[in-house]
Amino acid sequence: MSERSSSSPSSPKRSARLILVVLILSFLGIVLFRYYQGGSGFGNFTNVPKEYQVNYLPADFKANIDEENAMAILANPRRYRREFDDLVYNLNRSIIDHVANRMGLPDSLKTAVYQEYERQHPYLSDLYYNDFIQLKDTTSTLYQSWYDNESINAVDALKQIASRYTCFLVTQIITQVVQTRGGTMYIRGDNVDTPCGVAVNEALAPMMQRLEDRAAIEDFGRSKGIMEEKIERTIAELATFEVRDKKGITKNLQTKIWGFNVSSSDVEITAISILKIGFRLDDYFDVSLNDRSGVVTVTLPEPTILSHEVYPRIDKLDIGWLREVKDVNLNESFNLLRDEFRREARSENSFDRAKEKAVELMNTMFTPVLGAMNKRFKLKIRFESRPDSPIDRTQEDISD
Repeated sequence: MSERSSSSPSSPKRSARLILVVLILSFLGIVLFRYYQGGSGFGNFTNVPKEYQVNYLPADFKANIDEENAMAILANPRRYRREFDDLVYNLNRSIIDHVANRMGLPDSLKTAVYQEYERQHPYLSDLYYNDFIQLKDTTSTLYQSWYDNESINAVDALKQIASRYTCFLVTQIITQVVQTRGGTMYIRGDNVDTPCGVAVNEALAPMMQRLEDRAAIEDFGRSKGIMEEKIERTIAELATFEVRDKKGITKNLQTKIWGFNVSSSDVEITAISILKIGFRLDDYFDVSLNDRSGVVTVTLPEPTILSHEVYPRIDKLDIGWLREVKDVNLNESFNLLRDEFRREARSENSFDRAKEKAVELMNTMFTPVLGAMNKRFKLKIRFESRPDSPIDRTQEDISD
């Protein structure tokens, strides 16, 4: 009876040891299973699985788009419907390729990304086309009479559409291919941003800027003839400065006989002068663009006297008894006054003041036009009569 009581306490201990051994073996089995199944050791036991981590790498954006061809396609999308689809394809592929390079995706995932876009491209291209046609027809009513802004409006329409769909496209493709936890990725590396931010800020924005610069050049080339024709037709003689003056001349003519004054004539003449200084644009006028520096140069001829009206008045005419009116040379007096008016106008820098007025007028006419084409365009006014020494003036020169 005593033997039976001594063996009873050892049975629970053995059961506890057996359970503990089973738990340890089960845990080790799970660890070994996860170790060999993952193929990467114990790294998968971190809180964040490896497939959810993205290490951003530096990458330069490369746009697979010919700007000149793009302008022709955007100008007539109905005629170039097939080319428009290719433009949309190259646009989105360039963006997706840049995002994939920045995320450091392996070649296998890049291939999957490209295949996913190939699947979505047909309906996306139709969205781009229909929205572009609708926007282009709307903006065509804003056509300006002073310049042709068709290319700028077309690029602006494409920019609106691309901004509308790019984030949706990139996010959908990346989440389809790259495994995420509830749509969340853990990102590290250089210039960290979301895939949407990378697509918009690093790819779409510089690509649209290149197209806008090209569109501004295209529009300026078409607008140059329009602007020159309108300016030459409406203000062939650009009168920018008017000089008003008043002068007088007094003459005393004496008649002598044998050395003695026997008669005298007194003449007093005053005259009002209205002298207009300006530019003969029909002689020379040119508008040119340096697309690299963004400087639009307007070349005008040197100022000249466009018109000069002299209104004389005889204040005093006292003819002696031995003289006749025809002996008093009034025309000579008028010509003397005219020459004096012109000499004084030249000596008082009236021509320089006419140039300043011309610069103000050209800035008033061209600055809104150039600003609508491209904000980086700057206006420069050139006065040229001697090719070896042209006179350059800009708006900054006048303000100084």
